Amino acid sequence: MIRFGTNPIAWSNDDDWSIGDHLSLEDCLEDCRKIGFDGIEKGHKMPNEGAELKAKLGEYGLAFVGGWHSTNILAAGSTIEAEIAAMDVHLDMTKAAGSDVIIVCECSNTVHGNDSAAANDRPRMSEEEWPRFMDAINALATHAAGRGVRFCYHHHTGTVVESAEEIDRFMALAGPDTKLLLDTGHCTVGGADPAAVAEKYMDRVGHIHCKNVRPDFLKRLREENWSFLEGVRRGLFTVPGDEDGVVDFAPVLKTAAKAGYSGWIVIEAEQDSSVREPFRYQSLGLETLKAISKEAGLIP
Repeated sequence: MIRFGTNPIAWSNDDDWSIGDHLSLEDCLEDCRKIGFDGIEKGHKMPNEGAELKAKLGEYGLAFVGGWHSTNILAAGSTIEAEIAAMDVHLDMTKAAGSDVIIVCECSNTVHGNDSAAANDRPRMSEEEWPRFMDAINALATHAAGRGVRFCYHHHTGTVVESAEEIDRFMALAGPDTKLLLDTGHCTVGGADPAAVAEKYMDRVGHIHCKNVRPDFLKRLREENWSFLEGVRRGLFTVPGDEDGVVDFAPVLKTAAKAGYSGWIVIEAEQDSSVREPFRYQSLGLETLKAISKEAGLIP
């Protein structure tokens, strides 16, 4: 089954809380109801207790898609026991809120939330760190699977898994319980082709983020050494259907249909909501994705 969701970062940003501070959670959820989304991912304005979160979203006819969990595997002194304990808190919330998806990203050394660090100056793993990192990721994924939750790793700008080569290496070392969160926008920013990543790994994709990229701002992000957050504020990302964007979603969704993908397709496109009105952009994104999905044979 395919369900369409969104992320509240189109309304209020989770890395820079000043973006969208003028909008309430209720503003966001009411928009989502009117637009016709099936569900929404976690945002910082939402309740942190699972049953309360489920009830709040239910008031607007929305399901809980899942939420971001930061790992700290590469931090000094990190242990797998501590990582499992931290993830269990998130898994408890996830299950109580009615979801079976956890979105995971290594954040011990990321720069994507650091406004004083250029996105170009992101961390890269050493040869010695890769096996230690992947052993821990696979152990966490197996633990999550044992609790009935799909562990989806998010390759992301500014982190240790960003480029096409890093995605390939990650997937080569990933165990059977470690699923890929395929993000079309972060593929593009990291220099990977989303269609090629989909073709290689769709049978191991557990979650899909459909994010569009404005190429002029991507060029400036790299050439002018912007921080990731500066890119977001300027307009690096947008939604499917926006003519300013360059991501071709059709081949990704056709590959998803061919592979029998079942799960969420989420518009995760952070923009400055004081400049780019969320209702208009998210409506365009959902309309576009549904049309492409129907043409691709992903939905009837």
